[in-house]
Amino acid sequence: MEDSGAILCQISVYKDMLDQVNLEIEANIQVTREIESDIVKCSEMESAMSVKESELTKSFLASQFELSGLISVTADSRNSLKLLDDEIRRLRNEHSEILRKITEKREGFVKMCFEFQREICVEEDSELRSLLFEREFLENEVRVLEEKNTDVKNSILAYMEDEMINLLSE
Repeated sequence: MEDSGAILCQISVYKDMLDQVNLEIEANIQVTREIESDIVKCSEMESAMSVKESELTKSFLASQFELSGLISVTADSRNSLKLLDDEIRRLRNEHSEILRKITEKREGFVKMCFEFQREICVEEDSELRSLLFEREFLENEVRVLEEKNTDVKNSILAYMEDEMINLLSE
């Protein structure tokens, strides 16, 4: 009876461990969703920046055309060109920085996923083996107890039959 209690306690501990693993999986899924949301936001920002870069490039080309036609405003055109060029560089730098951050986050996430999967696989394999051995042991115990129960029943029936014969013969 104490063995059954210990087994039930052990099963409860394993269930708690499994619940903890499920909670960690759910937390990782939530982190994954957040990262995917961040990736979508960054992609949208990248698209917006590409449009802005295209617009700035268009403006830059228009400024160059004006330069050739409007020599009298050369100084103003040069200032405008320099500002646009700085803006393009700034946007490119921001774009490169965002891509670098996305790549770092993605690589970190992939590493975390692989590590998590490796840990889960190792824990599940050892836990599964342990549970299978315990199950096999318990099944053997049940079979032995059923055999003993059958032997006791047969013994009682044989005794009762003998007693009935003795009672009837008297």
